[in-house]
Amino acid sequence: MKGVRKSDLPTKICPVCNRPFTWRKKWERVWDQVKYCSDRCRGEARKGAGRRDGPS
Repeated sequence: MKGVRKSDLPTKICPVCNRPFTWRKKWERVWDQVKYCSDRCRGEARKGAGRRDGPS
């Protein structure tokens, strides 16, 4: 049998949705920089970073 079982791949927790996500082949070279499980969560994080509590 070739390959690696999915259960043996590294995982991280997404800081936006708090769900675990698994290593993907397309992230092979940049796994250390990957923070979010999806484009949607990355977008939500960017939206949240720019928000303020009320007008100034």
